[in-house]
Amino acid sequence: MRKLVYLLCFLLAAKGINAQITHLNNASFEGEPQDATMPVGWFACTNATTPDILPGPWGVYEEPSEGNSFLGLITRGDGSNERIGQRLPSPLKKGDCYVFTIDLAHSGTYADYNQPISLRIWGGRHKCDQTQLLFESPPIEEMDWATFSVDFFVDKTLNYISLEAYYENEEEPRQGNILIDNISPIRRCVRAGRE
Repeated sequence: MRKLVYLLCFLLAAKGINAQITHLNNASFEGEPQDATMPVGWFACTNATTPDILPGPWGVYEEPSEGNSFLGLITRGDGSNERIGQRLPSPLKKGDCYVFTIDLAHSGTYADYNQPISLRIWGGRHKCDQTQLLFESPPIEEMDWATFSVDFFVDKTLNYISLEAYYENEEEPRQGNILIDNISPIRRCVRAGRE
């Protein structure tokens, strides 16, 4: 009987380690497709942020990877970019490992913003802070959705997350776009040590 109790405790603890931590608010960017519209549950993190809920506006007609709509962020030729964020329902705790997935694509018909760019995901202690870079994608060139795994250790407890359209070469700004959809729940993960 005692062995059974230990086994049950072990299994419950193991399940708790991998337990779902939190759902982001509107993680699939559902809303009425329109340009220059902040998705419900998100806020702007730069003055130049005017995200688009797609498909439809700007000549973007790709199908969502999940649900009825998705998000489009751009970088501009003047070096500005778009970044949105939200407060996490529960903090990501210092020293813990977390994992989630996100779907990314590129549109070749996004008005004049057709060049491939990257997505950066930031964790912040305060609204719109860029305390820790959690993920940076390669430049996304494919028009088909691809799922990326985001896994990271937290250096300082984080209360916010933000998504940034990004292009690496600041000396040659790029008019590009990145399409974003279907962010999975953030889960605690188990790793033997930092890589």
